[in-house]
Amino acid sequence: MTIEETTTPAPVLRLHDRDNIMVALEDIAAGTPIAEGVSAAERIPSGHKMAIQAIKPGEPIIKYGQIIGAATAEIEPGGHVHVQNLGMGEHKQDYAFASAARPLSPIETPATFQGFRRPSGRVGTRNYLGILTSVNCSGSVARFIAHEIARRNILDEFPNVDGIVPIVHGTGCGMSGKDEGYETLFRTLAGYGHNPNFGAILMLGLGCEVMQIADLVDRDALKDSARFRYMTIQQTGGTKASIDKGVAILRELAAEADKAVREEASTRHLVLGMQCGGSDGYSGITANPALGHASDLLVRHGGISILSETSEIYGAEHLLTRRAVDEPTGRKLIDLIDWWEDYTARNYGEMDNNPSPGNKRGGLTTILEKSLGAVAKGGTAPLSGVYKYGEPIDRPGFMFMDSPGYDPCSVTGQIASGANLIAFTTGRGSVSGYQPVPCIKIASNLDLWRRMEPDMDVNCGAILEGVSIEEKGREIFDLMLRVASGEETKSEAQGFGTVEFVPWQIGAVM
Repeated sequence: MTIEETTTPAPVLRLHDRDNIMVALEDIAAGTPIAEGVSAAERIPSGHKMAIQAIKPGEPIIKYGQIIGAATAEIEPGGHVHVQNLGMGEHKQDYAFASAARPLSPIETPATFQGFRRPSGRVGTRNYLGILTSVNCSGSVARFIAHEIARRNILDEFPNVDGIVPIVHGTGCGMSGKDEGYETLFRTLAGYGHNPNFGAILMLGLGCEVMQIADLVDRDALKDSARFRYMTIQQTGGTKASIDKGVAILRELAAEADKAVREEASTRHLVLGMQCGGSDGYSGITANPALGHASDLLVRHGGISILSETSEIYGAEHLLTRRAVDEPTGRKLIDLIDWWEDYTARNYGEMDNNPSPGNKRGGLTTILEKSLGAVAKGGTAPLSGVYKYGEPIDRPGFMFMDSPGYDPCSVTGQIASGANLIAFTTGRGSVSGYQPVPCIKIASNLDLWRRMEPDMDVNCGAILEGVSIEEKGREIFDLMLRVASGEETKSEAQGFGTVEFVPWQIGAVM
């Protein structure tokens, strides 16, 4: 994508020659001259769209050279194009499977980072102890155990351990034991058990829940006795006995985890989960394409990058199917889109329930527009695989993992799939973290950076002031290597990550 700034009295961007709108780079007052004899017909807020020409009802609105919807009313030149006059329109795409897959040139000598090597062959960017709960009913006791370890300052004895993370959630029982929802939760818990950012894990259950710990172990998901132990509250003898036993077990596990030290590792061991949340009209112009460039760099260095949020690529899926390595891979993505259309319909929802109110205040109008900006996070690399939520990623390259657009839920799936690093773009200002995985926050505009700099790691608003997308992408990639080697992110420094484990709940709660 190239961005051409018009040489006009008002700062605006026209993103593609085909576009019939421009994007305001600051608040523009009514009557301000724009270009080609056009003046703002009304106030245009920063990040919002303005018509370049007259647009009749039913005519397509074009941004990024792509249709983002259709006019629902007459729009005069210089008019504000938004919810009052822009709707979804027809949603038909030419998937052209695998027609635009162009392999990226590999880096002959990949970069390295300092990580924790695991017996599985994976490499962690952090070295946490985990208390992984099988059911909500064991969540409080998991937190009691973590609190007791902190109260006794036990981890002071183990300097190579980064901390303890109780992974608690709201499900695990009151559900079918054999449907899609069960399998999704199973993959998620097993995936967290395997995530290389945990040096060791205690799995804690109540005992009578649907999600039985024994089933997880029987399926060969978690059998490393040196790094993994399990217990149930009922069998142990209640809360106090479970706290005492849990503390004793975790002291032993901490001694094992403390043996790990940071060692040089190739970038092929980096697995990046990419997210955008609290997006605005600049996200698809600055932060997302900059992250896309960083994603391409990681793929060229032999690593893995994961795009997700299926409901937020809706309307832009054709850009990914064209980059699929083959037709079966592209069709797997369309199968997901078909599933989501059915899923939302049977639950009395609709795919265009996005953008959110905050997205709209930031200038985004339809899910088509939001999705076109969101897929920019995926760069230009071929789409090498399409995976279920929490399914282990088993090959290098650029991947897609199915998930909702709800950020904590989507990141939870990416971490279960193996992500050991998260990069998160935002235009409105998202604050969150995802222990045990560090999260880099990337601001799309200068105003956000100035207001919330203590929460943001990268300022992509500089792109609007002349810094290239490629330069910012390289900055993000370099920061990824430093964070993977132990540098603390802003969200880590503030203690985020204790409440963002949100498994995707599918199916009836009984």
